[in-house]
Amino acid sequence: MEGLPDAAAFATKLKNTLIQYHSIEDDKWRVVKKTKDVTIWRKPSEEFNGHLFKAQGVIDDVVNSVIDHIRPGPCRLDWDSLMTSLDILEHFEENCCVMRYTTAGQLLNIISPREFVDFSYTVGYKEGLLSCGISLDWSEKRPEFVRGYNHPCGWFCVPLKDIPNQSLLTGYIQTDLRGMIPQSAVDTAMASTLINFYGDLRKVLGKT
Repeated sequence: MEGLPDAAAFATKLKNTLIQYHSIEDDKWRVVKKTKDVTIWRKPSEEFNGHLFKAQGVIDDVVNSVIDHIRPGPCRLDWDSLMTSLDILEHFEENCCVMRYTTAGQLLNIISPREFVDFSYTVGYKEGLLSCGISLDWSEKRPEFVRGYNHPCGWFCVPLKDIPNQSLLTGYIQTDLRGMIPQSAVDTAMASTLINFYGDLRKVLGKT
């Protein structure tokens, strides 16, 4: 398979990287945006010349339902306002695939539409689930899109201790949008995108 010699080893390394992010001490993070029900932090990324973002908020649904809406599949396009297309290119097991997706322009199209090809892996974590991903250097490109690159990223979803039908959703995102964009514009877009992600997800889960 192109750019992915051993899916199982690749998945394990990715999972371990996300667990490492999840254990970074609180004082290493700086709050960049906060609403009444979502907080966004960031710190310098060790993967590229940008930031690792952390997002956290409570979702009023059970873990499996939340992750089913986040992981690659038919649910995702129904609610994620940033995503404009999603195709599964390779399927390994039920919880492991390569997907190609595109995103809409942002900040009045200062950031033009992007395309990503990501390896995605969903696995149990403590009492909940982790859905994580990383971009692959996929050779087939479409000229109408700038190819972005996701360094290790993912979403931890665990039930709240005293309210099991609610879930704590914590995300780690470090996206290199590439192209000629000032880093300040990327940082502004990322914080807003993550706030909107929680809002869109809450809306769709409120309807189900």
